[in-house]
Amino acid sequence: MLRTLVLKRTVALTRQHSHSVLFRRFSAAPEPASSADAETRKYAGYAALLLFCGAATYYSFPLPDDAKHKKAQIFRYAPLPEDLHTVSNWSGTHEVHTRNFFQPENVEQLERVVREANEKRARIRPVGSGLSPNGIGLSRVGMVNLALMDGILEVDKQSKTVRVQAGIRVQQLVDGLKDHGLTLQNFASIREQQIGGIIQVGAHGTGAKLPPIDEQVIAMKLVTPAKGTIEISKDKDPELFYLARCGLGGLGVVAEVTLQCVDRQELVEHTFVSTMKEIKRNHKKLLSDNKHVKYLYIPYTDTVVVVRCNPVSKWKGPPKFKPQYTKDEAIQHVRDLYRESLQKYGRGGSRGESAEEQKIDELSFTELRDKLIALDPLNKKHIISINQAEAEFWRKSEGYRVGWSDEILGFDCGGQQWVSETCFPAGKLANPSMKDLEYIEELKQLIENEEIPAPAPIEQRWTASSRSPLSPASSPSEDDIFSWVGIIMYLPTMDARQRKDITEEFFHYRHLTQATLWDRYSAFEHWAKIEVPKDKEELAALQARLRKRFPVDSYNKARKDLDPNRILSNNMLEKLFAQSHTI
Repeated sequence: MLRTLVLKRTVALTRQHSHSVLFRRFSAAPEPASSADAETRKYAGYAALLLFCGAATYYSFPLPDDAKHKKAQIFRYAPLPEDLHTVSNWSGTHEVHTRNFFQPENVEQLERVVREANEKRARIRPVGSGLSPNGIGLSRVGMVNLALMDGILEVDKQSKTVRVQAGIRVQQLVDGLKDHGLTLQNFASIREQQIGGIIQVGAHGTGAKLPPIDEQVIAMKLVTPAKGTIEISKDKDPELFYLARCGLGGLGVVAEVTLQCVDRQELVEHTFVSTMKEIKRNHKKLLSDNKHVKYLYIPYTDTVVVVRCNPVSKWKGPPKFKPQYTKDEAIQHVRDLYRESLQKYGRGGSRGESAEEQKIDELSFTELRDKLIALDPLNKKHIISINQAEAEFWRKSEGYRVGWSDEILGFDCGGQQWVSETCFPAGKLANPSMKDLEYIEELKQLIENEEIPAPAPIEQRWTASSRSPLSPASSPSEDDIFSWVGIIMYLPTMDARQRKDITEEFFHYRHLTQATLWDRYSAFEHWAKIEVPKDKEELAALQARLRKRFPVDSYNKARKDLDPNRILSNNMLEKLFAQSHTI
């Protein structure tokens, strides 16, 4: 039976194993009651709401690599006032009020949801795990999520392919492939994305020889409003297949995906600290000699953290290396900085240690960084001191780590944050243009000239090209390489004033980056991180930029054919892909 859930604050987007409930909306009129009884029930309801909202938020959008969150629970409770039906992305930067949230359990239910929505011309935007920083999957009118369609349907060990329901999360899929000796070719930073979502927005890992993740898709099943369920592949309607592979959820609800896998393998990760001068000298070799490589730049320092990963040699085995520092020694100076900062900002205890100081030794590096930033997030000198501490932390954390690829390629991105990530061409693997390093040098100089309180890291990764026309790394040449650069500002507390101030500063930072760099380097934002400007002139300029890079008219034509009533769209898609009068 079809399930619809509407929750306050956020909605649970993972499988639950209790019995199904009938499709319904929480809109029934309440029974008559006395004023006193109604008032009592109202405040009792508010109390229950607080409890359930906290639980729902905790379990809905899991933090990266937290095993306790891997199987979230879906809570059912009494109807809530309509103005409390809110869905938020994990970082709390975007949220919408919605009346409908559908979670079908199979293709037949999904087809029914799409068909009925099309008949009513009611939007049901496909939404995944809610991890996109820009909330690209959110819609005020309604959403459909496939968290209950998360099965592995078929594994072909000989051809190394797997067919899955699109709601399966990356980690679920990887775990399911272990016994078959297979895994995915590449991974994004975290494992909690649903497969349908991770391919639709053009997500990527790192490795100049490895394409974005949509290139792993070799066939898809789409449930479309106008043409029903269609199956497409590079052999069956290839033009639509490549367009829909990174289709932003606008051409159909991705129900099933067939992926090309690779043999499961262990990787050895080597983390070391370098400088820009050394990077320039070794850049071509680092890109060509390593299966996976990324750089983490620390603003206001010359520190470049290099993280490279390669298969463990069957003959040599993992490297023998004894770290110079223990984990406690590597992080101790960060703890000390936090203690000093608590005293400086009047947060420490006057007699003995405060409760906050007593917990310091239990915190991870990213947790300490969040707490340090929260003390004075827009003070450039304070941020520089944190960045310097981070550079020292990485210097003391140099070394090797061995594990399976899905364990090694993850990255602790820190807490809630604003992020902007651009993708731009960087030449060919055999002949890098070095534009990627020039971009970083200009960006770091911009930060210093404008005195931006920019925290670390500025993350730089690489991929090969994609044949998907809407991929930011789209190119007909397989030899082309693309660089992806992410800038960031953390939202370390829930204090509304602080978050507002950080948000304003971040968009100033992003605007300066755009004005100075994007056009000169042919840089375009990641679809999951692009933000739609409110200013009409800025929006028009963005639309014009997108038309220069992407086949906007072809995409809109496909949308018109498959979803003429725009039920799978939202305001973001409508603004980014404005209709041309010629279509």
